[in-house]
Amino acid sequence: MLNTFFRAALIASFAINSAVAISPLTIKGSKFFADGQQFFLKGVAYQGTPDDPLIDATQCQTDADLMKYIGTNSIRVYHINPFKNHDDCMKIFADAGIYLWLHLDTFNTSIVSDAPTWTPRQFTAFTEVLDVMHQYENVGGFWIGNEVVAKPTQANASPFIKAAAADIKAYIALKEYRTIPIGYSGADVAEVRKELQNYLACEPNPKDNIDFYGLNSYEWCGDSSFTVSGYSNLQKMSESYSIPIFFSETGCNLPAPRLFTDQGAIFGPEMSGTWSGSIIYEWVQEANNYGLVKYDNDKATGKPTPIEPGFTNLVNEWKKAVPVGVAEADYTPTFSHPECPPAASGWPIAGQVAIPKIDQAIIAAKAGVAPGTVPSTAPVSPANAPATTPKPNSKPPKSNGTKPLTNPKGTENGNGNGTLPLAPFMNGTATFTPKTPKAKSTSMPTGILTASVPPGGVMPAPTPTGKAGGVNGSPGGGVAPNVGNGTPVLATQSLVSPTAQAAVSQAAAVGNVRRGGQAVVFAVLLGAWGVM
Repeated sequence: MLNTFFRAALIASFAINSAVAISPLTIKGSKFFADGQQFFLKGVAYQGTPDDPLIDATQCQTDADLMKYIGTNSIRVYHINPFKNHDDCMKIFADAGIYLWLHLDTFNTSIVSDAPTWTPRQFTAFTEVLDVMHQYENVGGFWIGNEVVAKPTQANASPFIKAAAADIKAYIALKEYRTIPIGYSGADVAEVRKELQNYLACEPNPKDNIDFYGLNSYEWCGDSSFTVSGYSNLQKMSESYSIPIFFSETGCNLPAPRLFTDQGAIFGPEMSGTWSGSIIYEWVQEANNYGLVKYDNDKATGKPTPIEPGFTNLVNEWKKAVPVGVAEADYTPTFSHPECPPAASGWPIAGQVAIPKIDQAIIAAKAGVAPGTVPSTAPVSPANAPATTPKPNSKPPKSNGTKPLTNPKGTENGNGNGTLPLAPFMNGTATFTPKTPKAKSTSMPTGILTASVPPGGVMPAPTPTGKAGGVNGSPGGGVAPNVGNGTPVLATQSLVSPTAQAAVSQAAAVGNVRRGGQAVVFAVLLGAWGVM
């Protein structure tokens, strides 16, 4: 079987080498388009180590060949080094018809969940990645953060996400770069899921909104169904969303093997009218057992070996998943931006509030233009027009730690110049501390929180975080609603039920999840948190 894969991949590589140039993605309303046809993501999370995966051309070619063979058209990368050259790898993936969805934040510049800031230093670091990567036409979008808000007590970080998106979009416009969409990847947390999703897209002026929303969801476990898994709830919540939405991480791994039967729902008539595809977590096998392939070393280099039967299960599901899209010329958006959610229990932000943008003079100076310069092109297109502009003439795991980071250059005050009516938004400045990707914490809170959740709700998943950007929770930093055997956690079930305990115990393998600004390694065993 393995040799068959590689023979086919080799044949595909010849086609890759003769492929035509890839076209940039555009956004119109709530859909992506490529060359006038609707685009659906069939992606994989691609980063087996903390190192930049887009600088080794030989490895990129090897991986791109196999990815192309199985039908991949997107990769999600959590961290790059903006001071390295990415020309070869980006061309290899472009020739394979694969788009890059890249995080702008880094280990020590992500927006921190419990002590959020958006400072000139963070802005500069984000633009360093943007400045070197915007040139590639197969950059599908940039992530501004990952799972920054993973529980109600972190909701006050939301205005900082929105401020970062607005400032980056303003910078893109001033630089007259191609308007690459800016998005956010959220945790599947029932308590704040709808509010955060709507809040980030609720401004009347789209320049202050994100351009697309990704959901990290591990709800569909085993041979589940659209209704039992909770996907029906996700569909109902999103069917009138005004911007593109897709699964930015998915692929529950309990019970084994991974079946990936959720792909039929995502790309089928039940969801494809709303959702723009999915990114499978993840390409490289790590200790958390979510990989599609493995390598003979811990550097994720060399010949990838498919992990069966999960690999073939995904291949078969993607072959069957042929979504029915719409031509851009025939599509007229019908949804307006959602209302900003009012303040409520678990959501402290009262409708539209000022967001803590940095001083616009700083953005202008970084862009090399005079303060007050009006962009010659709008930083973001309206909902009924493509989110691209004419091409001008002219580096990060996921965001969201839960602890302050330490600035290697010293403490700085930089909450921006926005004013917010709720004091918690602006109650101090986090210090920034660089974290080692594989570092382990020396202590963890004891006990497991119990909660009642509806079908499709959430339960803490037994995986660590470790690659800048996310929070503790799911295999990739997300959260999983099911106990691991395909049965949803019902509203009357405690998250420490015997079934849940057994599943959590089984899944308590440690892994590097490239999401948070902290590197925490943990396992949950029968209701107790333990450091591995």
